[in-house]
Amino acid sequence: MSDREAERGGGDDFALTPVPESERRGFLPMSMVMLGFTFFAASMWTGGTLGMGFRLWPDLVGTVLAGNLILGVYGAFLGYAASSTNLSTHVLARRAFGVRGSKLPSLLLALTQIGWFGVGVAMFAYPVNRLLGIPVAPLIVAGGLLMTGTVVIGFRAIEWISWIAVPAILVLGFGSVIRAFGDAGGLAALMAVEPASPLPFSRGLALGVGSFISGATLTPDFVRFARDRRTGVGATVVGFTFGNSLMFFFGALGAMATGMADTSEMLAAQGLLGGGIALLALNIWTTNDNALYASGLGLANMTGLRRKSLTVAAGAAGTVLAHFLYNHFVGWLVFLSVFLPPIGGILIGDFFLKGRGSRSFQATDAERPVRWSAMLAWVLAVAVSKVSPEEGLLCVAPLNAIVTAALVYAGADGFLCRRLSCPAGGPESRSEREGGRKP
Repeated sequence: MSDREAERGGGDDFALTPVPESERRGFLPMSMVMLGFTFFAASMWTGGTLGMGFRLWPDLVGTVLAGNLILGVYGAFLGYAASSTNLSTHVLARRAFGVRGSKLPSLLLALTQIGWFGVGVAMFAYPVNRLLGIPVAPLIVAGGLLMTGTVVIGFRAIEWISWIAVPAILVLGFGSVIRAFGDAGGLAALMAVEPASPLPFSRGLALGVGSFISGATLTPDFVRFARDRRTGVGATVVGFTFGNSLMFFFGALGAMATGMADTSEMLAAQGLLGGGIALLALNIWTTNDNALYASGLGLANMTGLRRKSLTVAAGAAGTVLAHFLYNHFVGWLVFLSVFLPPIGGILIGDFFLKGRGSRSFQATDAERPVRWSAMLAWVLAVAVSKVSPEEGLLCVAPLNAIVTAALVYAGADGFLCRRLSCPAGGPESRSEREGGRKP
């Protein structure tokens, strides 16, 4: 990459180019960014649901740790690929799906993250409205402007916010846990609490994995800034296995003590809503910044336009639609969650099974307009997800989709290569086989 290209890419946070060595971060900064991503009020809400459905030990602890271990391993595979190539999810998808084919997963990922951004803005506005009586509309506008502003600055601003927010969120979470112990009468009393709405282990595991599987799919968008592979994988595991588990436990213990799964209602019942409102805002801010940042990268891959301009447009859309999204969008997010895990599975299959996890792997190798092996793998993985059983060993539908997508992609692409006698990079287009120029 030339100096001019590096300078141009750096001005747009290297949206479509590898992150240069001078911009890469060590383990601690990357861990703070990933913790800021996974420290999300919605995860506390999911934890509250699990707290209402399981006894604390061993059921809740086992369910939370198992779900987040799956997320951590999935994210670690993607983090390894990202820290090896220093490329975003969407640029990696260009090789796996083709230049034009990658626009479809980029669109779905971008829309999902814009949706989460809108939901997060509303999750900030409603508790403040409840506490201070300020109308919701100006709170939504103010929150949307502030959160969009930091994302426009880029990864550096996300890192700064994370350094502030992560310690603050830990204070709020452990304060809630201490209050829960006091309200319930101690740890022994919490362990004796019977679930109000019992859940089977399989359902709890599916909730735990599904709560952040779309976010884990976007791991490369952030881990591409890692200094090396060990840093990228380590920071990813810290974020998803440790950070997300903490958020689940914060929400679950508070719900067990108060009988309320809703985060703001739980904090209000504990008398923490007033003191915790700023910390809750920071909690949402860090994850919303990551979501909007990822959506800007996806839209840049689709359009070729500058990430900053697209980020402003995405933030405006999420802010304007925040009220609607908060009340209606979660169902569609669940629907989209069926389609997102296979994207990560295909990227894993492309890097590890076809590229063999090599540093020489380049996303520009043998790019094609569309790789039909990826499209086939995507369709079959979605089908497997939809027919996954509700009970038993294979009950975690997103995990089934990831594994299916990786294996089918690698097998189908290999089959096409044998049929078309193409090089290791992948199936050639007809023009290349006939001596024409590369598309």
